[in-house]
Amino acid sequence: MKRSLPDLDTSALLDQLGSANRRFQETYPGDRPDRQPVHTVYGGANLFRADTAARMGEIALRNLQTYAPNFVELARVLALPGHEALPTLEKDIHDLTAQLDALGPDERRQHPAWLAHAVHSKIVQKLKTEAVEDFRIDFEDGFGNRPDAEEDATAIQAAQEVAKGMRENSLPPFIGIRIKPFTEDLKARGVRTLDLFLSTLLEETGGQLPANFVVMLPKVTIPEQMTTLVRLYDLLEKTNNLPAGTLKMETMVEATQIIMDEEGRNPLLRIIRAGEGRCVAAHFGTYDYTASAGITAKYQTMAHPVCDFAHHMTKVALGGTGIFLSDGATNVMPIGPHRGDELTFAQQRENREAVHRAWRQAYHHTMHSLINGFYQGWDLNPAQLPMRYAATYAFFLGAYEEAVHRLRVFVERAAISTLTGDIFDDAATGQGLLNFFLKALNCGAISEEDIAPTGLTLEEIETRSFYRILQGRRKQR
Repeated sequence: MKRSLPDLDTSALLDQLGSANRRFQETYPGDRPDRQPVHTVYGGANLFRADTAARMGEIALRNLQTYAPNFVELARVLALPGHEALPTLEKDIHDLTAQLDALGPDERRQHPAWLAHAVHSKIVQKLKTEAVEDFRIDFEDGFGNRPDAEEDATAIQAAQEVAKGMRENSLPPFIGIRIKPFTEDLKARGVRTLDLFLSTLLEETGGQLPANFVVMLPKVTIPEQMTTLVRLYDLLEKTNNLPAGTLKMETMVEATQIIMDEEGRNPLLRIIRAGEGRCVAAHFGTYDYTASAGITAKYQTMAHPVCDFAHHMTKVALGGTGIFLSDGATNVMPIGPHRGDELTFAQQRENREAVHRAWRQAYHHTMHSLINGFYQGWDLNPAQLPMRYAATYAFFLGAYEEAVHRLRVFVERAAISTLTGDIFDDAATGQGLLNFFLKALNCGAISEEDIAPTGLTLEEIETRSFYRILQGRRKQR
């Protein structure tokens, strides 16, 4: 077979390309398979207690049981698929619920009412067992500007409550604090609160941090603000005998300048790099961002087009880097205008209508975020939690069958390919498909058994790595 290119020349060229490819892969390793919470609940630091997550779950469950006591009511409010054919009489709803509960998983999934029934059932279970996935103890907007002595005392008290929650195992799986921004007027206050909180917490716990602890730095506009926090982390770790790199951070996208700088460039990746590997997430601040874009308060909503622009610019800058992205919050609370135990029928109706309107808005906001690839958002009130999970479960369950087919076909095709340099492209695509199921599994939308139709074993799923799955299968061939 005649060839025109000498092996020596092509090898040198391909070696050069290999170096460039590896540099690219280091910057863009692909989606991170670690668990990402579906939300972050923000609450004023002065209100945080060790049992806050449990109490929020109780309030959220009461809210759901009051305004959607069964899956039919929830389906109608949210116009879930098949809601038009659902019964209206209480007895018929009871009979249908019993019928669905008696079916096996495969039979139930074929029933027209399956999605609505599954979503409602899973929300109830989630609120009873893990209503809050992530909580941020807020020393910024949720706390406000208070006298130094008051913020000092609150930082110490909040740290003591976190330590108590660690002892009592009552904290959510993810937790952290949001300090004041490193702007010129607030930087000293932010550092002081961080120091007081961490020093107190580590003293109370004997040098232990809660699992998945992170510090949120708000209103970031320049890389130097991130660099300063990194240097502070170095000092805090050394002083408190923590292993280097222990402390992690998140940044916020809540100013137009973090989307485009004075030279017309998107600075987000430079800002993330300034975190020197400590930054794990970027959160969108809906209301600060819309305000920075000149949007008046009446129109500051997650549905405003400037938010979608910022989201896309964030995706363009950080897609494939492994940084978790979070959308912002809906600021309409699903709480009725009338309070008390002896409300008139008219007042009860007004409450129900107000809550259902807010539910629909929150549901559509969250679904819009999920469709656009933002798998996390903010919640500000326990009454918002039912709709966070309603949208999340409807999103994953509604796409389940198609996702099963795509992943099964991809696994079959990828497993018979040869292990070459192209495997990284295969693995990145497969990891994205696998992550759909990992996210659904983490939030409770599906169980481990629901992943079996993809052709993956439980052991393979537990690796959380498509690349390892392919390696394992090729060794078996």
